[in-house]
Amino acid sequence: MQTRRSMIEIKSIDEIMLMRAAGLVVERALREMALAASPGMSTLDLDAIARAVLADAGAEPSFLNYHGYPAVICASVNDRIVHGIPSANEVLVAGDLISLDFGAIVEGWHGDAAVTVPIGTVEPLAAALSETCRRAMWDGLVKARAGARLTDISHAVETSVRQSGKYGIVTGYGGHGIGSHMHMDPHVLNHGRPGKGPRLEPGMALAIEPMLTLGSPGTRELADGWTVATADGSMAAHWEHTIAILDDGPWVLTAEDGGRAELGARGIELSSHAK
Repeated sequence: MQTRRSMIEIKSIDEIMLMRAAGLVVERALREMALAASPGMSTLDLDAIARAVLADAGAEPSFLNYHGYPAVICASVNDRIVHGIPSANEVLVAGDLISLDFGAIVEGWHGDAAVTVPIGTVEPLAAALSETCRRAMWDGLVKARAGARLTDISHAVETSVRQSGKYGIVTGYGGHGIGSHMHMDPHVLNHGRPGKGPRLEPGMALAIEPMLTLGSPGTRELADGWTVATADGSMAAHWEHTIAILDDGPWVLTAEDGGRAELGARGIELSSHAK
């Protein structure tokens, strides 16, 4: 799901508020799926949970029928990185690591986020992989502020990962602009030098999503035409949040607290709109 629009969209505060509404639907669905994910549950069962949240909220799915994608969520288990298609035949077992990616639309405006969830007790290396990915996402979100350059985010993600250990940073996929469409310019790399790319402005919104592996960063696409897996069979993790850049600070639209705890711990004050 890497198709994007060709311009960087600037949103009004009213449009950002609709994105926040979509973001809260995403947050709720991911939270409910994460709580339910357990041995014996299929990935299609998790898709059904997300569908129920959408119906209850009166929201629409971002993923379903997107370029023909057949489900509401992406469910990527173990060596699959992104875009795993849910299936009744894929049953979770203890020790699995599953990445759940989900998007919702409210009145035409999108929210998009992902979490990686351990199933039962996982190997310490798998737990560390997921935590490194989650932390790198937040370290990248810190840089999503007015006046910064786009690759300041990319460099922060990469620096965070490199400081945590030896992990593969997936290079063929990354974050993106988001708003009236799910995937828009700019593409947000998870690696690179700082100070490059467009300057970030109030009204922009970005989805920041590092993807890491325990081995090589190489990827392969499976026969279904969607699922992207690690080339070497190593385990992968994927975390994502949607953030709005406002003139008085950031607002993580897919975090229940708006990003207050994680960004506050990093010395960043949220926008006054984040209540």
